[in-house]
Amino acid sequence: MTQSNQQQSSANKISLYLMFIVLIVLGLSIVTLFSAVYAYYILDEAIVAGFLIIIGAFALTLSGVVLYQTRRNAATLKNDAPKMMTIIECKNCGTKTTREFQRGDFVFKELDVCQKCSEQKQMITGVYKEIKETGKIYAI
Repeated sequence: MTQSNQQQSSANKISLYLMFIVLIVLGLSIVTLFSAVYAYYILDEAIVAGFLIIIGAFALTLSGVVLYQTRRNAATLKNDAPKMMTIIECKNCGTKTTREFQRGDFVFKELDVCQKCSEQKQMITGVYKEIKETGKIYAI
């Protein structure tokens, strides 16, 4: 399993656990609001009903905000896979070309005949991945 897959699976687990907890809090807040209505109309307990409404509204608002933040931040957690590149070189004329990695590419693999000199086959001399710099600031 690659590192990006491990990061995504751990993010999915955290998100799943968080979603489960938020849904439980959401359900309990709805039950609390119904209990407040029951306490006010059936039991004639206005003070108890007021406290239950405050607690239920707070829990409902909190779970709504957490759900909103989780959905909004889910897009930023996704990582783009780095682009793999292959360096192809002709030993006869020294022409170097770079192309995107294809399955089966490996160093010292012989490819088609060179397009410029048409005398010798080209060879893969390097495989690397492009890393995008994120504007890191180094402290001095």
